[in-house]
Amino acid sequence: MSATTNDVVAVEIAAEQAHVDRVYDELAKAADRVGLVHAEGMARGRTERAGTGDPREEELAGLFERDALVFAANRRRASLEHQHEGLVFGRLDLDHGAGEPGTGEREVRYVGRLGVRDDDYEPLVVDWRAPAAAPFYRATPVDPQGVLRRRVLRCRGEQVVGVEDDLMVAAAPEDLVVVGDGALMAALTRSRGERMRDIVATIQQHQDEAIRAPARGVTEITGGPGTGKTVVALHRAAYLLYSDRRRYEAGGVLVVGPSAAYTAYIERVLPSLGEDTVSLRSVGDVVGGMTATVLDDPATAALKGSLRIRTLLSRLTREPVPDAPTELRVFVAGHPVRLRPADLERARRQVLRHHHRNTSYDAAVEALAGLAWEQVQQGDRAEFVDRFTDAGDVETFARAWWRPVDPREMLLWLVDENLARRLGASVDEARLLADSYRRALDDGRWSVADVALVDDLHARLGPVVDLPSEERGFYEIEELDDASQYGVAALRVGRDGDGRPDGGAASGGPGSTDGNAGDGHARVSRDPVDRLTAGRLGGVEEYAHVLVDEAQDISPMQWRMLGRRGRWASWTVVGDLAQASWDDLEEAARAREEAFGSSVRRAFHMDTNYRNAREIFDHAARMVREHVPDADIPRAVRETGHHPAELDAPAEEVVATASSAVRDLVSQVEGQVAVIAPDRWRDRLTPVLDAADRVVLVDPLSTKGLEYDATLVVDPDEIVAESPGGVRALYVVLTRAAHRTSILRPVDGAGSDGGSD
Repeated sequence: MSATTNDVVAVEIAAEQAHVDRVYDELAKAADRVGLVHAEGMARGRTERAGTGDPREEELAGLFERDALVFAANRRRASLEHQHEGLVFGRLDLDHGAGEPGTGEREVRYVGRLGVRDDDYEPLVVDWRAPAAAPFYRATPVDPQGVLRRRVLRCRGEQVVGVEDDLMVAAAPEDLVVVGDGALMAALTRSRGERMRDIVATIQQHQDEAIRAPARGVTEITGGPGTGKTVVALHRAAYLLYSDRRRYEAGGVLVVGPSAAYTAYIERVLPSLGEDTVSLRSVGDVVGGMTATVLDDPATAALKGSLRIRTLLSRLTREPVPDAPTELRVFVAGHPVRLRPADLERARRQVLRHHHRNTSYDAAVEALAGLAWEQVQQGDRAEFVDRFTDAGDVETFARAWWRPVDPREMLLWLVDENLARRLGASVDEARLLADSYRRALDDGRWSVADVALVDDLHARLGPVVDLPSEERGFYEIEELDDASQYGVAALRVGRDGDGRPDGGAASGGPGSTDGNAGDGHARVSRDPVDRLTAGRLGGVEEYAHVLVDEAQDISPMQWRMLGRRGRWASWTVVGDLAQASWDDLEEAARAREEAFGSSVRRAFHMDTNYRNAREIFDHAARMVREHVPDADIPRAVRETGHHPAELDAPAEEVVATASSAVRDLVSQVEGQVAVIAPDRWRDRLTPVLDAADRVVLVDPLSTKGLEYDATLVVDPDEIVAESPGGVRALYVVLTRAAHRTSILRPVDGAGSDGGSD
């Protein structure tokens, strides 16, 4: 760049800096005004009548005004804090003339994360979601929409560090300076940081059409790696919240990503655009009160994700509690009653025909009473039933026989292979399930696939409710009240939700803990089942809009789980079948369509790869075409001249070779460097993290939806062998790097035999 060009750029940056400084001055004033509103709100609710009786009506009004003002002030303060970083990112120079460009009235319009006005209420920045900002995204040389020049401001904090221009007319007016080679490519060549860069300033016309598509129905966004699908979808969620705030703030927006690493990576994208009324979840976090990050092996994941497991789960909900009593013997009104296992099974079927299991305790007792009356049939039936249901022995029996069952506990019953086979599983399926839940009990962790199964059981069983408290005789209360004379420091009278006395042997004995204790006393459980069922599951939260990213990886059972939360929702669905880790795409498509219902569908296809250098993407595309001939291959538009480096190393030298390769990559790029390795290598590769703070070590499936400046891919054949989706998972891994990538293959038998690159 010549000295003259440098001077021109410096002058343009200085001019933009002056406007940005003015914007931040107004932002500081806005923050001061927020403080005043907050202080005024706190003053509204003061009263001098504390402790002298109920407040007067005018004092109640003051308290209400205080809460409203303080809430509004805090909300505005949070918004200003979220938008502070990189607030102003765009500028439009418009010509409102009807004739030749440059002959009409000119206007300068700045675009940013939120609207800012000066003291005269003149706009300094237009909110990017407002109609006035639409030309920033939609203008093209074919359809300039009155735009002469579109400028992207690159900022670091409050400092303008660069400008890039796109000219929308054939020739610029003489007084209009055009800087740079094009805003889009400049934005794409910038390095990626720890969180997703905001590329709102580079969204092009087709992307903007997807963002602003009608809210109702299902909007599907497809495209290969690096095409900006995720960013488009997230901006669509923000746009919907902005355009129909009442509907989407009240109903909520659920954003579902493939992994916890992914959600951590994008968690600031929506708040940075001015919206925080969004639930951001990984697939393992969709069910409230349950978190899962462990991945099953491919065969087990396929079994748990397929719709065929629904038959097994349905039969499982009709099973008796494993340690429940199997026979009832009791005297009622002088009559002996004996209900054998066959009688109890008859009662079970009768109740479950019309009720959810966990909310049918009273119905179960009534069914037992009906069977008991069939045996006695003497005297008045109503009187006998009342005596039966009030009998202490009957209550004790019923509370054990028909106690509410946590769906997580029920799923763990499948650790018994004989039970799984009796419910219809094959020998191999029963073994896979039993092995999976033995590991869960050993590790105290659920797998991601288990979450959808728990949700299915929860829908069948109903919520876990507390049974009615047992009545106690006067003598029992007297004994408990006087227990201190025997050296008992504290003894609670209440009972756990399953009817067992608090602190009893069934909940782990003295010194144990139960996460469900409702009295605030912490007790630490030594029971692995208690660890896996700690806390209560939340109810099914329904949303006004559901956004699903990496949709090609969602199993049929997971689609059913999402469908329960989006029964009345509009949807945005993002995916690429060539990157799928779920094999049976046909079954998944059927489950997905069932989740969507009869809503109108619309589709947008992104066909330009902005992320990967062409040299990197061409390597990945050649590999995937060999195995997936119909893969959706986008067009990479950027070249660096640096092809992927392919390295070989004996097994004993893999770590040293990897460390050297990472140091080279760190010296070549400014942003984050990822070492992507299969399970067999990750523990051994931790020394590579010493190269720099911006180096991360990650498993292949956790890279879904993420991007890095550079990557080192270790043992691609083993990645294929261990990953659901096989070679499709390797395709994902090979398309994570923006600028540089190296591929390290162990030799001399160190790698696996599965897959190829």
